[in-house]
Amino acid sequence: MKIAQIAPLQESVPPLGYGGIELVVSLLTDELVRRGHDVTLFATEDSQTLATLAPGAETGLRRLNLSPEECMVYLEMELSRVFQRADDFDIIHSHVGQDALPFVELITTPTVHTIHGYFPQLSQKMFRQHPRQNYISISQAQQKDIPELNYVGTVYNAIDIAQYTFHPEPNDPPYLAFLGRISKCKGPHIAIEIAKRVGIPLKIAGKVDRFNEDFFHTTIEPFIDNEQIIFIGELTRKDKHQFLGGALATLFPISWNEPFGLVMIESMVCGTPVIASIRGSTPEIIIDGKTGFLCDENDIQGMSVAVSRLDEINRADCHHHVTENFTVQQMVDGYERIYEQLLRPSSSQKATVMALMSRAVNDLSPHR
Repeated sequence: MKIAQIAPLQESVPPLGYGGIELVVSLLTDELVRRGHDVTLFATEDSQTLATLAPGAETGLRRLNLSPEECMVYLEMELSRVFQRADDFDIIHSHVGQDALPFVELITTPTVHTIHGYFPQLSQKMFRQHPRQNYISISQAQQKDIPELNYVGTVYNAIDIAQYTFHPEPNDPPYLAFLGRISKCKGPHIAIEIAKRVGIPLKIAGKVDRFNEDFFHTTIEPFIDNEQIIFIGELTRKDKHQFLGGALATLFPISWNEPFGLVMIESMVCGTPVIASIRGSTPEIIIDGKTGFLCDENDIQGMSVAVSRLDEINRADCHHHVTENFTVQQMVDGYERIYEQLLRPSSSQKATVMALMSRAVNDLSPHR
């Protein structure tokens, strides 16, 4: 198949640090190439890929400190280039959310959208205006937000297992880990409260974007003492693996409907259990009592008790859960099946073709 992959332009593919979408796009694209597909990746110029690269910006836009309006212009130019070339591809796979929707209405090439994020109120209006396009969810829970969309499948995200090291024991002295964007909905302030209550150091790693600087300075920074609460900042991919693997547990006290949450499977593949809020996809990813613990949202007491129960978790079970359910091979198998499904004529299309062929034969018959 000739496949176009459209990546966001905020980060390179794969990302140098934070960037879950870009990591998934990288794994998907390279594995498709290994399987013999002709893939064109629309991404930043500094991306590293086995596919043919069609650059849309010199580097990740987040590093250029551009305004949202300027970033949108770059994305619109990227999308224009993709859909001007629509006839070059058998299928187009978008990872940029609602921004590609208007373009798809103007072409005949089958297009599919993986929805990587959530649905803000204004975005919901846009998706509802295009309900019959082809959507792929990254968890079953994600479909509940706008159930009327045409979901052609659910494909869980994946990680490259070989890039992670299994840690049968946490580091000594022990610490709890929080990894993610430093924003209220991710719950770093809740993680701090849990760590203070159980008396175990918390190491916080993640990026602080300009939209969350006030939250960081007012709610997180006052508690950073580099003893009980330690702020590390954004990590490289290699450092992230060591950070998660050495932890006693990863705290994931979210207060929003997380559609997937790569950090959960990154933590578990290293052997580190996850303590999470029951929101969004977390019950689909964590086995309560076996690979971590699921607690009610903002239940600081319940999560603190879960920390005291970590000796009930076998770290090998955490690792095996990921290797059995969230591999690159499984993810790409799922996407390939959907591509083939969209390229396979439907029963109604076959009936139309057969009727046209029959009419053509009758028109050519010498007995008419």
